[in-house]
Amino acid sequence: MALRESSVSLCSTLTPEDCNLQAMPETSPAKWHLAHATWFFETFVLGEYSSDYVPLNPLYEVLFNSYYNGIGEQFPRAERALLSRPTLAEVFEYREIVNASIIDLLSQVDHPKIDLIHQRIELGLHHEAQHQELILTDVKYNLFQSPLFPAYRQQVDATIPNSKIAPLKFILCEGGKLETGHYKNAFCFDNEQPRHIEYLVPFKFADRLVTSGEYLEFVADGGYENPDYWLADGWHEVQQSNWKFPLYWGYLDGQWLEYTLDGLQNLDESIPVSHLSYFEAQAYAVWAGKRLPTEAEWESVAQQQNVAGNLADTGRLHPQPCRNIGGKIDQLYGDCWEWTQSAYLPYPGYKPLSGTVGEYNGKFMNGQMVLRGGSCLSQAFHIRSSYRNFFYPRDRWQCSGIRLAADI
Repeated sequence: MALRESSVSLCSTLTPEDCNLQAMPETSPAKWHLAHATWFFETFVLGEYSSDYVPLNPLYEVLFNSYYNGIGEQFPRAERALLSRPTLAEVFEYREIVNASIIDLLSQVDHPKIDLIHQRIELGLHHEAQHQELILTDVKYNLFQSPLFPAYRQQVDATIPNSKIAPLKFILCEGGKLETGHYKNAFCFDNEQPRHIEYLVPFKFADRLVTSGEYLEFVADGGYENPDYWLADGWHEVQQSNWKFPLYWGYLDGQWLEYTLDGLQNLDESIPVSHLSYFEAQAYAVWAGKRLPTEAEWESVAQQQNVAGNLADTGRLHPQPCRNIGGKIDQLYGDCWEWTQSAYLPYPGYKPLSGTVGEYNGKFMNGQMVLRGGSCLSQAFHIRSSYRNFFYPRDRWQCSGIRLAADI
């Protein structure tokens, strides 16, 4: 249960008031995340495989059901901050009760469905890892609304010192026949399968992520004022939302600033630019005379690298400068989720998981774009070359950045 305990640890620097903030419908209170991850185990493990489990409160089925229509009614997503009860202490108690029941169920080694129980618990743990990342992204956005710009934690001395970043280089990738999708005998989500064939023409792939300094050039060149760089929906979003620069950036007394989980900081131009929407990533690529990679192109490169980088396990919780490893592709995992130009669609022959749990991924395959690689807020065990994240093109409260590609 170490992973479940780490969810509680993520909230150790927060007050109960912090844990109930919800600044926009897309975010959720940290308290709700803690309860929902527990509800998942209660519903899809204990509810299906334990004959003697009695729910702590039957109404939690409504309060903490996110989007599973097969389970039943859901409390309105945009109103989760109205749930002052159960209290944070009661949510912690709820977690302990469900944890104890899960441990008791696992002790029943002769249970006729023990293998299915193990598989469902594994799914639940990866689901909780997703919500741990969401706790951090949502807390950051929620705290950012205060003019005090409060820090999530006391600043830690974990940032790599500023370094001179080498100019962006493009590595030739020969393309060809690619087997893509999950294939190892290990956990994956259903949207990573089935494994299938893609054919790639040769392409060029940037050796690192786009830095804040490079993106600042786009801003200074009127990037947010020229519709020629933007998709129609993106330009509409720029106009409607009055975007002038990335989320969490600000300009005061001649100095660019960035809000981080460690509080307000001077903008470090050497680190990857983050918290960009797909629209912003696409517009920058057009301005730079390049494009975003497809998810198949990204995976063809990622299959050749082990998962390693600035992930949440480092404790930095903020993008870091490229390591300047020379002639090799860096920052493929961690730092920022990388927008691709690929729509989030099912692979050929895709089949969702059976039962209500099959609502987990498949029903969202519409109107969203794929991101790859994980971020500085993702746990290493949770990321792999075939992992497909997805968000709407306008979303930018996630730690998302830019990897450029180019045609030959």
